[in-house]
Amino acid sequence: MQGYCRPIAQPALGAARFAEKCIRGLPILRSALPMNLKARHPGFKVWSGAQADIDRITAIWLECFAAHHGPYLFGPLTMADAMYAPVVTRFLTYDVKLHRQCARYCERIMALPDMIMWHSAAMLEPEELEELDMEF
Repeated sequence: MQGYCRPIAQPALGAARFAEKCIRGLPILRSALPMNLKARHPGFKVWSGAQADIDRITAIWLECFAAHHGPYLFGPLTMADAMYAPVVTRFLTYDVKLHRQCARYCERIMALPDMIMWHSAAMLEPEELEELDMEF
């Protein structure tokens, strides 16, 4: 995973573009761990394809923490952190076991006022959405 955070030093490549580039390649994670802020699946068995994405993400995070000294990926809170927020929610929903530093990062993200508001709003949504259950 060496080299993921180094390009950020170039002014033309911002934190949001970096995060988008890293997240773009995660279709397995998105399909294997669908986002659901209401659900909790303790002890969820993550299959190998999704685990490879998880390992890639955590390696990127750890490299960023080492390069930029936290508390967020690039030191201060950036768009990169916002773009990884849905990944953080998936890790919590599916009880993904994380390196201690990555677990603390997830806690910091979930403690942000906007994340608290997003989570609270999700709790008010109905369990099922009729338009998603319709046959096409």
